[in-house]
Amino acid sequence: MKLEDYKVVFVAVGLICILLLAVPALSLAVHFPEGEKFSELWVLGSGHMAGDYPFNVNENGSYLVYLGVENHLSSSAYYEVILKFRNESEPLPNETAGVSSSSPPLYVYRVFLQDGQSWEQPLNFSFFQVSAAQNQSVVGGLTVNGVTLSVDKHAVWDDGGSGYFYELLMELWIYNVTSDASQFHNRFVGLWLNVTAA
Repeated sequence: MKLEDYKVVFVAVGLICILLLAVPALSLAVHFPEGEKFSELWVLGSGHMAGDYPFNVNENGSYLVYLGVENHLSSSAYYEVILKFRNESEPLPNETAGVSSSSPPLYVYRVFLQDGQSWEQPLNFSFFQVSAAQNQSVVGGLTVNGVTLSVDKHAVWDDGGSGYFYELLMELWIYNVTSDASQFHNRFVGLWLNVTAA
């Protein structure tokens, strides 16, 4: 081999060594893209499955679903799951504008989760003071996890679905450190119910 051939080998090996030594330093300065950051919100039926949800309910029944949240934000988060009760004519949250439903909050779950951690709790509910007359239904109250709540919601008879339809709406809120307040996290799930008197 000629001296020129050895120079090429030494230069190539030197460049490789410089790159290997520079990679740790570059990783401090260059941030590679991370995976998507998001939060999950779900409701499962009484058998912990995405099914077996209560639908035809009345004031004599007690019903169970499971509510869950999982954190994939790459940081800890303080969440609130806000339970609301609405009829078909009341607006849903606006996903485009990131605005929550205008229905008043009835019950709040508060949970702190580390990244990758999940939380799941039972949601037991029942209705009271349910009446129907002249194609209109009224639900006077709702009991959630043993807490009695006054709702006074009206629904009109839906000929297409043959029922009085209400929705148990669950919204996910998250604490914003900058504004020092909870804000709607643009995630919600709902459970449609045909509520009838006993």
